[in-house]
Amino acid sequence: MFNELVDIKEENLLQANNEILSTLLFDNTTKKNIIWASDNYEGYGDGFSFSQEITIDKITGKYEGVIKPRSRKTSNEKLKRIKDNGEVFTPSWICNEQNNLVDDAWFGKKNVFNVSEQKKWIANESKIEFTKDKTWQDYVKSLRLEISCGEAPYLVSRYDTVTGKSIKISDRIGLLDRKLRVLSENVDLENEWIDWSIVAVKSIYGYDLQGDNILLARENILYTYIDYYKDKFNKKPSLDLIKEIAKIISWNIWQMDGLKFVIPRSCKNEIIKEYTLFGDIETKTECTGCKTNNYKDHNGIYCKIMNWEKNKTVKFYTLVNKK
Repeated sequence: MFNELVDIKEENLLQANNEILSTLLFDNTTKKNIIWASDNYEGYGDGFSFSQEITIDKITGKYEGVIKPRSRKTSNEKLKRIKDNGEVFTPSWICNEQNNLVDDAWFGKKNVFNVSEQKKWIANESKIEFTKDKTWQDYVKSLRLEISCGEAPYLVSRYDTVTGKSIKISDRIGLLDRKLRVLSENVDLENEWIDWSIVAVKSIYGYDLQGDNILLARENILYTYIDYYKDKFNKKPSLDLIKEIAKIISWNIWQMDGLKFVIPRSCKNEIIKEYTLFGDIETKTECTGCKTNNYKDHNGIYCKIMNWEKNKTVKFYTLVNKK
């Protein structure tokens, strides 16, 4: 049930445990499901419009395969998504080079995880070295955010999002991949590995507008976790652990309009009644934030994320411009 390489089958997830699929569809801000936030699926009929929730029955059974990675979409589907939402996915070699820049700065040296050359890379097979000032624990805990994350190619790299070609564990380049590699190189006890792996998953964040991307990103992170667990211990993680990881992922990969920091299209025009000697007059006023382009003044639903260190929710927009 948990062995797909590229196109994860929601039907298989449902059969394995419907609670896991329900968690991956859940929006912790609205306490409902994530929405489609795309007009690309309207042709399927009722239940597939922009503001409707993505429900299990709309992605399994006769609708199995409705949601698929970009590499499996038709040319027309890709062009429409580019036109409608400016969606362009990044090849893994570019993700790798940019992730390398992050690690160059963190480690204070280059080519820690791999050497990039000619749109490819050669993985460093030696154990990653740390110092007393910067330990492997510090690296695992360091926070990372992928904006407009799509299928989360910067966070995890099970496959190249452009070509669809699967990538073996030893060659993966995502930010979570690197954390889990470091963890596996430094910890052998299963319980300790689990504890630190949870810290690693809690440390990576990402958001996107379109609901199908959110589900794909969440699935990719969950399956990446399972891949590394199996690679380390030669067995699958327990169902309870998978459920726990899925819940963390549902908080850390969230649906949001990245310009407004609210649930897509949740802003609304407000009707104000003015009372005069001649009767009531109704006037429509546009959302102040939309009108003034001020992210602090929207009347839509501001997205919440979890601060795991304090175990407390926070509206994401309050973190903007903070250092």
